[in-house]
Amino acid sequence: MPPRRYEPSPVGLLLRAFAPFFAALLLAILAGITTGTATERALWPRPAILSAIRQVESGGRTVVPDGDGGAAIGPYQIHKDYWQDAVAAMPALGGSYQSCRDPAYAERVVEAFMRHWVPAAWEHGDAQVIARTHNGGPEGARHAATLGYWQRVRAALQRGH
Repeated sequence: MPPRRYEPSPVGLLLRAFAPFFAALLLAILAGITTGTATERALWPRPAILSAIRQVESGGRTVVPDGDGGAAIGPYQIHKDYWQDAVAAMPALGGSYQSCRDPAYAERVVEAFMRHWVPAAWEHGDAQVIARTHNGGPEGARHAATLGYWQRVRAALQRGH
């Protein structure tokens, strides 16, 4: 007598077909629970991002001492080459480098810089890319040196600054 051939049930077929999916889903859930990343927010409203950057850069103050040995000014601690890039990208900004001491003008400078160097991140509110670019320049989001700055901005975002 030949061996009897096993015929799986429809439920067994479905379980076998979707087993890799269920395993991946379970791993993703467990990874999120253990690392705390399941609720990590990546996209934020631009005003919240700007507020958090300003908090990190100047404690949210309006009158701010110059930073980086006098090389950065205003509530966003803008360097002259950052301002020059922003004005080159958006000539309508006008003003002078010293205008970066004014919070409203400085915000427009940050916006012009981001629209030029990381337009998709700016459009979607990718806080990490925006913060790391602000801190490290056009390639800042790719450099490990800006991760600590991002951690401080992220903490400010989570506190509601």
